Amino acid sequence: MADGFAEMVVTANGFFAELARNNSKDWYEPRKAFYTTEIKKPAELLGNLLAEDFARLTGKPHKPKIFRIHRDVRFSKDKTPYNAHLHILWTQQQGETAPAWFFGSAPDYISLSTGVMGLQGDRLTRFRAFVDREGDALTDAIEGAAGAEISTWGPDPLKRVPKPYDQDHPHAELLKRKNLIVTVPPAGNWKADGLVPAIVATAEALLPVWRLLDEHLG
Repeated sequence: MADGFAEMVVTANGFFAELARNNSKDWYEPRKAFYTTEIKKPAELLGNLLAEDFARLTGKPHKPKIFRIHRDVRFSKDKTPYNAHLHILWTQQQGETAPAWFFGSAPDYISLSTGVMGLQGDRLTRFRAFVDREGDALTDAIEGAAGAEISTWGPDPLKRVPKPYDQDHPHAELLKRKNLIVTVPPAGNWKADGLVPAIVATAEALLPVWRLLDEHLG
């Protein structure tokens, strides 16, 4: 049975499709109340509910964050003022290397992801050592989640395998990365069966990836 959150996503994607065509304050301001009531508030509830599910699945508390509709254009060539998507992030308390969960929805995609972002310095060194030791297990976990892909979001990978690892390392492409985000579309027919159960089922499929990252980097 479809739930209200599936309907919210359908409503949101219709709104964002129009926003993408009319990305201006003049278009958005008369519709701000609609966005707040029909999209933002339900998304906040979704974030809180799924935080409980992620805590149950992982055994660790998570806190949600709804990304703002307003874009930060200070350092961007693209000066359009609004994000035409809904993004929700769930993080732990341990720090930046602990794996997070991420839900994204826009007119052209919907997905759940888990991974580690923005790795630098000692955190990046730890990630590379983890890939060197556990690359086979990590690859198996990713391939075990039906439809899983490594996201291209974030910093570009290095062109060469970093030292001290061999250029022909069996997990060379993972070693070149400065983050690792594994993304999967929601399981089943989320519009008919409900968004929350679809996301929970997808998270269960991604749990082997999350557990490896949490054990070695969390």
